[in-house]
Amino acid sequence: MVLLHVLFEHAVGYTLLALKEVEEISLLQPQVEESVLNLGKFHNIVRLVAFCPFASSQVALENVNAVSEGIVHEDLRLFLETYLPTKKKKVLLGVGDPKIGAAIQEELGYNCQTGGVIAEILRGVRLHFHNLVKGLTDVSACKAQLGLGHSYSRAKVKFNVNRVDNMIIQSISLLDQLDKDINTFSMRVREWYGYHFPELVKIINDNATYCRVAQFIGNRKELNEEKLEELEELTMDGAKAKAILDASRSSMGMDISAIDLINIESFSSRVVSLSEYRQSLHTYLRSKMSQVAPSLSALIGEAVGARLIAHAGSLTNLAKYPASTVQILGAEKALFRALKTRGNTPKYGLIFHSTFIGRAAAKNKGRISRYLANKCSIASRIDCFSEVPTSVFGEKLREQVEERLSFYETGVIPRKNLEVMKEAMVQAEEAAAEITRKLEKQEKKRLKKEKKRLAAIALASPENSSSTPEECEETNEKPKKKKKQKLQETPQENGTEDPPVSLPKPKKRKSFSKEEFVNNDLETANNGNLPKRKKSLTKQEPVSEPEEATNRSVPKKKRKLSLKEEPLSSGPEEAVNNKSSKKKKKLQKLAQED
Repeated sequence: MVLLHVLFEHAVGYTLLALKEVEEISLLQPQVEESVLNLGKFHNIVRLVAFCPFASSQVALENVNAVSEGIVHEDLRLFLETYLPTKKKKVLLGVGDPKIGAAIQEELGYNCQTGGVIAEILRGVRLHFHNLVKGLTDVSACKAQLGLGHSYSRAKVKFNVNRVDNMIIQSISLLDQLDKDINTFSMRVREWYGYHFPELVKIINDNATYCRVAQFIGNRKELNEEKLEELEELTMDGAKAKAILDASRSSMGMDISAIDLINIESFSSRVVSLSEYRQSLHTYLRSKMSQVAPSLSALIGEAVGARLIAHAGSLTNLAKYPASTVQILGAEKALFRALKTRGNTPKYGLIFHSTFIGRAAAKNKGRISRYLANKCSIASRIDCFSEVPTSVFGEKLREQVEERLSFYETGVIPRKNLEVMKEAMVQAEEAAAEITRKLEKQEKKRLKKEKKRLAAIALASPENSSSTPEECEETNEKPKKKKKQKLQETPQENGTEDPPVSLPKPKKRKSFSKEEFVNNDLETANNGNLPKRKKSLTKQEPVSEPEEATNRSVPKKKRKLSLKEEPLSSGPEEAVNNKSSKKKKKLQKLAQED
């Protein structure tokens, strides 16, 4: 019995499913359609074999691109070889895309099936995919699809901005439309102004010049010799200006009202503006053709080359066409009419507008058109697939066509194609080197500008950073001041409100010499003021609070000294006894020495 497996490619990863009751499913398609919508019935038919998620979005994009091009990616190969049975003859793999199915069958040897029941099963898998895979929600699956869709579209649309043939197609189409519109509008101006000045039509043939002159003259009766110089500037011919002046004096046209003249002048100004825009559009087309297809434009001209690209759809499509197709491109109606009536097929299409076919004799027009189409196909392929576009090959191909024309007329044997192409290769390498040098210079200039900009930003940033340390110091000093203010305010909060002058400042301990210290001790011992010292010490006990407060604001080194002094204030009686005993010992030593 053949085991039917289905491969489903999702934005999250590859999924392999096994189908039960293959024979009944293949026979009963309406039941399959019903069971696809119901999740319970669909679970009875389909069983998840394996799911291989993509490691990253970049890997997902690579796999999707490979699947769309019909290429078996290495991840897909490993996935199928791992989870499909080893006996390939007993396995039937259902795939949605016939391209990838043919590639799998060719490379891996598994029989693949598309369409019919497989399409219905894949529709059900797509509908219930988030229920088949554990840990996958509908929201996350939709997000993955959206992200991969955007990246896939960007990868497909990705192109070089400087070599866009879509702009050429649109500009040549607009150019042809403008030519038709300008001809129509100028004929309308000729008819309209011809009622007033009919002789002007025979003197001036160019449409844009006629509209400018009609706008300048207005009423022919007001034209005089003072306006002759300006009229010469418009017509670019003194004889024509003189003829217009003479014709205006003896014209047989009807009189015209002022309102009619205003309308004619406004319409002729529109036609003049359209003709000016047509010229600017033509210069734009020439610049784009020199960037996109320089060889083709050098060979056959910008307008004809652009028409060939527009008719083919793109430069890539034109490069894919053989020379026989390029030869009759644009003459499809005549070709099919000739095939239908069994008549003569056309010899040329759009390339007829080139100068080469017009210069050739009637008997050589078919031969030169065939030769020119051959060179056009070569030039389009060079332009399409070359990395650095140059017009060297187009100029050499044009020289070959000129030599072939002279060969048909005079019989001079042209150069061989191999010699010409060798010369072209050497010149093309030199031209490509120059172009790369120019691009490198432009890149260096851009980098210098970027460095200058970054340097200016860096110079502006130190000015801001130089003010920051001062601000930091101010912020560091502010809390210290606040602490001192709080410590001064604490006695007022405790209810002992005293004026700020009455607060005693912490006295520094005087450094006495040994003799002064001994004299003081002798005086205290003789007078017997030791009990008074106790009282003074006891009286100075409240002063210890501001001393502690000041010690808090003093740096750490000073705090250590204050900590050593704290035991004196904490136990005054013990300190006095210790001092008195030490002083007595010192007095005894001094008496012995005397």
